[in-house]
Amino acid sequence: MRPENLLQKGKDNSLDFVTFTDHDTVKAYDILGWKRDDLTTGVELSVSDPVNVGHTVHINVFGFDRQQYMEFSNLAKKECNIYSIIDYFRSNDLPYIYNHPFWFQVGDRPNIFAIPEIARHFPVIEYNMQDLKQKNLFAMILAQRYGKGMAITTDSHTGSIGNVYTVAEGDTFHEYFSNICKGRSYMVVDQPIWKHITGELNAWIELVFSMRRDIREEMGFTTGMGAFDRLVSIMESDILGRSPLVNNAAKEFIKHISGSGLPVLLYMVSKQPQVSKIGRMING
Repeated sequence: MRPENLLQKGKDNSLDFVTFTDHDTVKAYDILGWKRDDLTTGVELSVSDPVNVGHTVHINVFGFDRQQYMEFSNLAKKECNIYSIIDYFRSNDLPYIYNHPFWFQVGDRPNIFAIPEIARHFPVIEYNMQDLKQKNLFAMILAQRYGKGMAITTDSHTGSIGNVYTVAEGDTFHEYFSNICKGRSYMVVDQPIWKHITGELNAWIELVFSMRRDIREEMGFTTGMGAFDRLVSIMESDILGRSPLVNNAAKEFIKHISGSGLPVLLYMVSKQPQVSKIGRMING
């Protein structure tokens, strides 16, 4: 999970452009350096806009320097206006992507009818391997409808890098991104989404059981599935975790549940009402 290890892994997987888009932090670049030929700066910016959107929007933005990051992150917090952020990106010639348009943060009240209008203002829409296939298909419909490019991401929180990637020509990142915007690109997928999510969960379990609990809680690590998080928390509690034997047995038990595909299936079923609602909006 260390940035230097992930950068090397990306190179080993033959990626021409490597970037880390952590949530609202650029610590990776403080560690690795801000001006490197083998690394493109990036961040996943959370924008909460109650007026124009109503729910939190995630944006990947690339190629900025530290001063620019401070400027647009402060703008996001102070103005809470997605269009002000987009204007900043455009005026500074920063590549940006609409992340998982149909994924919604826990506690948000999704306004799915605002999404098509938001999508009009983005050059590229994300195909996210952590989201449901149906939602990604809806994202593809949006991209086709409004003439937007698409880029695929692992959205991994466990160090997976290069398992999926977007192919386009370009000697520089800006040239590469420009061709994605124009639709001159291909998305390469290694396996079905449900297998990707299951693999991510298994890797997450390994991390959780090898990480001190106070560090995990401080960093806010989560699988994104509330019920599964609670099960992990119970199984690796101080009471059960005092014995290495018991701790290992608990880890293997949870991995067995994850590997069965049951958590992913339950997650997919729980989202079907939302998927149906989105489908009616897209097709209507």
